[in-house]
Parts: sequence; C-alpha cells; structure tokens
Amino acid sequence: MIFVLGGLLGTAFGFALGILFFPYIFPPPPAAEVMTEADRSPLAATGTFIHANPSDPVHWGRGKVSVYEKTVFLEQDFEVGPGPKYHVYLVPKAGIRKEADVKGTMFVDLGRLRAFKGSQRYSIPSGVDLAKYPSVVIWCEAFGVLISPADLKR
Repeated sequence: MIFVLGGLLGTAFGFALGILFFPYIFPPPPAAEVMTEADRSPLAATGTFIHANPSDPVHWGRGKVSVYEKTVFLEQDFEVGPGPKYHVYLVPKAGIRKEADVKGTMFVDLGRLRAFKGSQRYSIPSGVDLAKYPSVVIWCEAFGVLISPADLKR
C-alpha cells in the first residue's frame, strides 16, 4: 500500500513539475504575425512593455505595442519570460506596476498570449472605448501575477 501511494504521489508531483516547467524547456516558436490593411485603422496609442519589478528575474517583458481602433499589435521586438497561461489585457488604470493595480479592475481580456516573443495581433471587442484603457498588460492567469505592463501614449 505504501509503494502504491508513493508511486501515485511521485507521479502527481512529477506531472505538476512538468506542467510548470514545460514552457521553459519547450517554448513555442517566435510569432511573426503581420497587420492587414483592415487592422491598420487609425492608430490610437503606442507603448512599451517594461520590467515592472526588477527584483523579480522571472516575470519580465520588453518591446513595443501599438493600439489601433480594432486591434492591439505586439511589435516584432516584443518578448516576455516564459510561463503558463499568459493573457493580454486592456486595463482601465495608468501606471500599472504591481498585481494589486490589476486585481479588482474591469479589464478586457484579449486572449491568451500565443508566443513569448515576436509580433502578434489581438482583436479588440466592439464597443470598447479605448480612451478608458490607458494600459496593456501581460498577465499570468495561472498564478495571478503581473508579467509586464505597457503605459499607452495617445
């Protein structure tokens, strides 16, 4: 009985570690999406992703973001440290620097991050007033952690 229990616990622990470290060992290839003419509606804002907490070597990001009327476009120089279940959010607060700045806000989830590096585009749902969202954030839904914020300049 002890051997069976030990085997089950060891398998569960190994599986959990595999899920946690999989993105670090086998990251997806860099993205290389391009903007179509339909996506290039008037440019509403631009920003740059930053490393919000320099004392945290795991959660970081860099690169530019462009926000159009219907699309958020992560530019070719975009990159974040790998991790599980990252999402792109539009956040109705400026100067995001910690998790508490995002939690409890009515953010708009644009979808799961498709790659840890390279250009990517995300559609903005109709009816979203971009003037109310001065930040784009990369957020880890699995652990509720801020990965990288970008303040938007209009």
